[in-house]
Amino acid sequence: MSDSPHQFLQPPGWKRAKGYANGVVAEGRTIYLGGMIGWNGQQEFETDEFTGQVRQCLQNIVDVLAEAGAGPEHLVRARVGVRGTAREAPADDRKGRFGKEALVEWQAVVDDTP
Repeated sequence: MSDSPHQFLQPPGWKRAKGYANGVVAEGRTIYLGGMIGWNGQQEFETDEFTGQVRQCLQNIVDVLAEAGAGPEHLVRARVGVRGTAREAPADDRKGRFGKEALVEWQAVVDDTP
């Protein structure tokens, strides 16, 4: 976690957390993202495949963060919701650039537009 600009809170004697942090100190601007789904910048789905849409969604996050001069390493918290089975999410994206996220599986959504 040394690439992060944040201070991770690790009490003495505690085993290091894997894939999350017990606490984080962050400074500077705050960026809020919303509506990040698996379509491209033209709001078109390039694939019907789950893994392809997850990859596109994560790339969308990278692109929007870049507009503020930030990147995934600046994330303090990310919550990702999927409709269907979260176990199909690409493992390299779940544990790589976006390792601080919580992947939540939803059974239904309010807007069921395909």
